[in-house]
Amino acid sequence: MPPDTPNERIVASFLEYLRVEKGLAQNSVAAYTRDIAQLAVFLDPRKRHLGNAKREDVREFLQELFANQVDGRSVGRKLSALRHLYRFLLLDKKIDYDPTLNIDSPRQWKVLPKSLARDEVETMLQAPKAATDSPLAHVLALRDRTMLEVFYAGAVRVSEMISIKLEDVKLDLGYMLVRGKGDKERIVPLGRSSQEAVRAYLAESRPVLAKGKTAPYLFLGRNARRLGRQRVWQMVQAASKAAGRHASPHMLRHSCATHMVENGADLRTVQTILGHADIGTTQVYTHLALDRLKTVYLKHHPRAKARGK
Repeated sequence: MPPDTPNERIVASFLEYLRVEKGLAQNSVAAYTRDIAQLAVFLDPRKRHLGNAKREDVREFLQELFANQVDGRSVGRKLSALRHLYRFLLLDKKIDYDPTLNIDSPRQWKVLPKSLARDEVETMLQAPKAATDSPLAHVLALRDRTMLEVFYAGAVRVSEMISIKLEDVKLDLGYMLVRGKGDKERIVPLGRSSQEAVRAYLAESRPVLAKGKTAPYLFLGRNARRLGRQRVWQMVQAASKAAGRHASPHMLRHSCATHMVENGADLRTVQTILGHADIGTTQVYTHLALDRLKTVYLKHHPRAKARGK
């Protein structure tokens, strides 16, 4: 039975070319078939097929592979297969444009870190609840909620969170000082929600945890002890279960950066908040900034959607 869909016709002609003209072995042809079929499946929900795929489709397909922990070598092989496919279609005049043009090789890619959706973050921030009715349980729950607020507000690392000192918090000015990698100090803004959470923690929880002892750090464990990294990780993971995710402190950091860029923040500002020494590290969020730019342009430019006359 002859192929009757655009994808089937394209794949059939390409496979014949590989077998007859290129003389590839059956196992190599099968590998090409699997890689191309993956892109076809990815395109289907987008109402596209192999013959009208755009560069953005191919790039997002590869990005999804990275996000699903496919190693760089495998992604590189799949990109190579797609390049061979589209070169064939272009030379055979079945398409006018090669969507694999100007796509960097996978070794030059930086994988966008996983982040939480905004509603998932909101669920997490409300998750810490008192395990019992004891006053101490309520104190610990308030501390944990406050730490989650600060994680998301300031995109801080775990090591930075447990090292914040009381003197570093400038609530009246709306920021705190954070010491990052290489002991470099940076200013991290705090929004209204995180400021209110810190004030409540300082008034209701920290005095109970300090037990009258002098302790330099903002966030304390019981009996004025300094919190450890593992305890903070456990707290974040427990809170993330309420959102149906297995999240880490680093995911909250990247969620902050992702949501800022999606809302129009420039990469230099995000770089400063994250404490990246090199803008190149922050450029992993570039495609989010470009998506935002495109959306704003289409919405506001008077001729963005105008039909030609």
